[in-house]
Amino acid sequence: MRLLSLLLTVSLTLALAYYIYIPLPDAIQQPWKLMILDAYLRTAFHVASLKQWLGFDHHTRSFRQFTFGFEGILKEFLSTESSAGAVPGVKVSDISFAGIPVRVYEPPAGGEGHLRRGLMYFHGGGWALGTTKKGPYDITNRMVSDELNTVVVSVEYRLYPDVHFPVPYLDCLAAAKHFLSPEVLAKYSIDPDRVAVAGDSAGGNLAAAVAQEISVDDSMSVKFSVQALIYPVLQALDFNTPSYLQNQYIPVLYRTSMIQFWLQYLNIDLSLMPEFLVNNHSALQHSSLTPELRSRLDWNVLLTQKYKKNYKPVIVEKGSEGFLKKVPGLLDVRAVPLLAGPEVLAKCPRAYILTCEHDVLRDDGLMYARRLQDAGVAVTSDHYEDGFHGCFSLTSWPLEFDVGKKALRGYLSWLQNNL
Repeated sequence: MRLLSLLLTVSLTLALAYYIYIPLPDAIQQPWKLMILDAYLRTAFHVASLKQWLGFDHHTRSFRQFTFGFEGILKEFLSTESSAGAVPGVKVSDISFAGIPVRVYEPPAGGEGHLRRGLMYFHGGGWALGTTKKGPYDITNRMVSDELNTVVVSVEYRLYPDVHFPVPYLDCLAAAKHFLSPEVLAKYSIDPDRVAVAGDSAGGNLAAAVAQEISVDDSMSVKFSVQALIYPVLQALDFNTPSYLQNQYIPVLYRTSMIQFWLQYLNIDLSLMPEFLVNNHSALQHSSLTPELRSRLDWNVLLTQKYKKNYKPVIVEKGSEGFLKKVPGLLDVRAVPLLAGPEVLAKCPRAYILTCEHDVLRDDGLMYARRLQDAGVAVTSDHYEDGFHGCFSLTSWPLEFDVGKKALRGYLSWLQNNL
């Protein structure tokens, strides 16, 4: 009996280890911690999918609840005075800007007699997950507000499956225009020459798109002075860039997961994923995807050899007939900021772009940095050789990664010196 129990224990342990273990590059530090996080997320996804199959709720809403629950646990760990999340004195208000829910963080220093910095933040999560009110985003925004004497406005834009593009973008744009109005800036004692827009992942997409629109809007008397993009997702026409192929199995953002986020955002049938995996949706036969547009995301030109490595462009002659006409969002700069013309990019604010070597979105950020620089915009590229997607938000125990703390400190330092 004892032998049977021992064999059962060993078998379960091996099965658990097999489920958790995934091969990771040697450069990624604390690999088992990342594997455990990935196993949790995979399990949550499978359970959410099962709930949808049983008819309980949409899998995205269920998965969102799992992540909220996990962030709630983290909040309990971070609720003590000694935790990184406790920032005494920061005033937090949940209000709305132009009808869009926002959370405003006001620094303890106050605004009496002097002007402060302002920053609008759009959270990540594939336009489907995430909230500014819990977990890492709340912690980071409190830190920015306190350390940099900044009024931070974090936007709760609407998410999939309730909405699709362009609703999240329009929510963020409406909130941004309200924030930049002279009346609101004066109310919060914000210097109109020191206002930033920032975001990570899908939030970086929204921040880049909103920054572009504000930059060319002559009706706006105040515009963003800088933009900070954390591993932004910026294009949906080439899912065979070197970083998409190199990192397709690296957590926490797999290549197929990012494609699924795009399909959901643009309201495309998920069964078409195989077409996107092989770039059929951007085949040469599509006349609307002109050579000029293709050049704006030609990684063979925009990336250095260090990042191109030995990868070759995947160019399809004939793909899905009429696809781009059916899904115009694929060519809409509001969804795909990397496609913006040089005349638009030239008007954009100075930029900080953070990229990670082990991230499918690495090349999106690197190409955008190059295109902004070519248009005459000052760009700071902050690349982390040991970084992976999501590390910027993993800075607090028990999900504390050294590279995440470095990335967060780099972001704060750049804002301190440039905003």
